[in-house]
Amino acid sequence: MSEGTPPGAKAPGHVDLAGRAGRAHPVDLAGPVGLIGLGLVGTALSARLEAAGFGLLGCDRDAAAKANWLAGAPARRTTVASATELGHRCEVVVLAVFDTAGVIDVIEGSGGLLEGTARRTVVDTSTGDPAALELLAARLAARGVRFIEAPLSGSSAQITEGSATMLLGGDAKDIDASTSLLAALSPRRIHVGGAGMGARAKLATNLVLGLNRAALAEGLVFAERLGIAPATFLELVLATPARSDAALAKGERMVQGDFAPQSRVRQHLKDVELMLQAAHSAGQRLPLTDAHARLLRAAVAAGDGELDNAAIVRQLRREAEARAEQHAEQHAESCPPRDPAQGTPTR
Repeated sequence: MSEGTPPGAKAPGHVDLAGRAGRAHPVDLAGPVGLIGLGLVGTALSARLEAAGFGLLGCDRDAAAKANWLAGAPARRTTVASATELGHRCEVVVLAVFDTAGVIDVIEGSGGLLEGTARRTVVDTSTGDPAALELLAARLAARGVRFIEAPLSGSSAQITEGSATMLLGGDAKDIDASTSLLAALSPRRIHVGGAGMGARAKLATNLVLGLNRAALAEGLVFAERLGIAPATFLELVLATPARSDAALAKGERMVQGDFAPQSRVRQHLKDVELMLQAAHSAGQRLPLTDAHARLLRAAVAAGDGELDNAAIVRQLRREAEARAEQHAEQHAESCPPRDPAQGTPTR
């Protein structure tokens, strides 16, 4: 994740695609850009595309998401009933759906994009299953459809402000041809490799990000148990080598208990489960991520799945409080009350 990098600074490995656009014919963007998925990320992407002058046509199966998206800019935004209709009217479609199963469904399923006649380039911003996306890209290439992985490392707020980093996977010529669109979505882009590599890169970087966030939350709860106020602890973290982008982005939210979602606990759990699957396939153990997954599963089970992923601190507090209660009960059992008359413990 690139939170905390100074505005305008280039991330290590940054690729400035604009200088390479002559290597392929650019995608025709005369018509509207299709957008499937109108939730947090889709809305953030909409703001960036509109600011760059692109027309948008939206689609989402969730009526509430559609209504909220339309309400954000009623004069500029239009929705359609199905991905197929979007596929008829838009040569370029951006996906901001939950997972790879959703990506495959909106492209290849009944009423999907492939039933449309115009679709030519699909840009997938979800965090997905690398192997499944690699296979999907091959199937689409056989039908003359460009498929570009473009997951974004950053929250919806960071996507809107342009500080999120896009991790690109796909053919270089396809990416070059879509430079103007990709630049509108994110000014910071790294082309990692072919199909599937964008997802692999996102999982690896999200592993580090998620553990940073969990470590911050665990430290905050630990400090509380030691009598250090959360605000003071965060001040200490930000003034010492413990400082991190996670502390900058989520520390104040943990201190204030502000868990209005910019990215959700259940979404990160989905990513963590994908990390564990990928590690298993590669023959690697991820002991810290195993522990993180347990915390996230417990948080979702406790009803925190729709909260911002800073809410991992709530689960750590619950566990610390349960442990403290258990410790107090064990201490009480091992130290029974004394009989004042006898001066000895009662049994």
